[in-house]
Amino acid sequence: MNAIEFGLGDTVQMKKKHPCGTDLWVVIRTGADIKIRCTGCDRVVMMNRPLFEKRARRVVRRAGEESPAPSKGD
Repeated sequence: MNAIEFGLGDTVQMKKKHPCGTDLWVVIRTGADIKIRCTGCDRVVMMNRPLFEKRARRVVRRAGEESPAPSKGD
């Protein structure tokens, strides 16, 4: 299983939607734990890296990019 490549400031699509209705989150801290902020309601969640990698679907936008990253056959 290949882990997704992500970095600080990347927008990540998660497998399940947040109760506010969006599935897009911004990575605000990396390390052994990952901290992400919901783009819909600004809720902040911290989880360990293996759990984050299991729940993340793909990187939608890299930090500093204007347009979304192309999808690779999802």
